Amino acid sequence: MTAGTVRTVQQLFDLRGKTALVTGGSRGLGLQLAHALGEAGARIMLSSRKADDLENACAELQDAGIDARWVAADCAQESEINRLADETLQRMGDVDILVNNAGATWGAPAEDHPLEAWDKVMNLNVRGYFLLSQVIAKRSMIGRRSGRIINLSSIQGLGGNPEGHNTIAYNTSKGAVLSFTEALAAEWGKYNITVNAICPGFFHSKMTAGIFKKIGADKLIAAAPLQRVGDGEDLKGVCLLFASDAGKHITGQWLAVDGGVSIVTGA
Repeated sequence: MTAGTVRTVQQLFDLRGKTALVTGGSRGLGLQLAHALGEAGARIMLSSRKADDLENACAELQDAGIDARWVAADCAQESEINRLADETLQRMGDVDILVNNAGATWGAPAEDHPLEAWDKVMNLNVRGYFLLSQVIAKRSMIGRRSGRIINLSSIQGLGGNPEGHNTIAYNTSKGAVLSFTEALAAEWGKYNITVNAICPGFFHSKMTAGIFKKIGADKLIAAAPLQRVGDGEDLKGVCLLFASDAGKHITGQWLAVDGGVSIVTGA
């Protein structure tokens, strides 16, 4: 952009020529985010643990005209994170946009929550975000003084744990993601790397199936001022804002996409 040039909205949101790495991208919210970035022109590298799921997701994106590839990796393991970074950078070149979305949950009352399950959730939801952000930034973003990092948190990280949810490790991890987002944004702003977080409310997915069954879809819908749960489009707009030049002056922030639930709960 030349001095004094003001771009159009379409130009600001255009991701052509950009490369995005999306973890947990083979289904659910991660796949929705991959669609958003790809539909705006970005090339997509998907990652999750299961090759079959990734093949299907990649085919879906390619059918939509998106340049998409995949690497199977467990983002709870440091060696797997390093391998994911190696393969992505080798096959795709520099990473412009990193979406930390891979996550796990566990349902149990706090007094009976297994330590092993606590560690599993924390290793993927917090430690994994840190390690992948670190390696991608050091190898692709800091030197170029450019990058966008989007972390998936949750409205369950904003405070409290509604009765019947019993997901203390998940809630704690998602609260940690918000602090991580703010701290990283403060440190890496000097490199022109923005770091922001999305806090989804209730969306139908494999991870939330247990909550929908236990609490009931009707109750979750009734708790939202908009009287609905999230759908396959609702994360696309905020993802594109945080990933593109339209959001180049936004960092260290989070946005709840929850139909207003966090307003009612006071989070």
